[in-house]
Amino acid sequence: MATNDGTRLNKYLASCAVGSRRACDELIKAGRVEVNGSPCVNMGTRINPGDHVKVDGKRVAQRETMIVAFHKPRGFVCTREDELGRDTIYSMLPASLHSLHHVGRLDMDSEGLLILTNDGDLSQQLMHPSKSIEKEYLVTSNQAFENSHLDQFLEGVYTTEGRLKAKSIERLSSRRLKVVLDHGAKRQIRVMFDTLGYQVTKLLRVRIGALWLGDLEPGAWAALNSVEIQMLLGNPKPAKKRGA
Repeated sequence: MATNDGTRLNKYLASCAVGSRRACDELIKAGRVEVNGSPCVNMGTRINPGDHVKVDGKRVAQRETMIVAFHKPRGFVCTREDELGRDTIYSMLPASLHSLHHVGRLDMDSEGLLILTNDGDLSQQLMHPSKSIEKEYLVTSNQAFENSHLDQFLEGVYTTEGRLKAKSIERLSSRRLKVVLDHGAKRQIRVMFDTLGYQVTKLLRVRIGALWLGDLEPGAWAALNSVEIQMLLGNPKPAKKRGA
């Protein structure tokens, strides 16, 4: 007899840090998941205590959800192992965090707020374009910015990667900008700046959603509490206009 008890299979797999629910759906469809010794392609299958689940022949089990904010320093790459022998962010983290995956990435020369987690659903929410989660950066250039180029960043820069644009731009000084993105392509800021003839000399991510880097020191990490997680999943409310 069918039952609604237990945890839906894709949600169970996501809680085992296998991937997002969408990625787990694909594993199930591909016949790579076994439940109690038999291949399972039924998306509606529910997992109860005592059930045995395997992916590609390896047993998986639910893990305690961890969501960590990390201040990535410059000079480290976002990967567990690097074929070029470069330093990775995991070399700075304790072994207890090595099972966490990074949500998105910052390139080697960039620094700032990076989220690491074993929660596949959270990763999906933060990365999916439909969520439009903002990311705020402080960017320093090798030369002063032209005002017309600031407008172009907002309207869209035509690059080899396609048309890229920022959600908002604020000049902080002649060579420093605050840039907010809500849909990020690979190395988007650097590509946009390069296209318009600027070289980024420093790029610091200070915010994801409504969660700020704050005073977290380079190389330091902190587990997020429930309030901070909710901040991560939503953007700041627009400031009220004077007189409104």
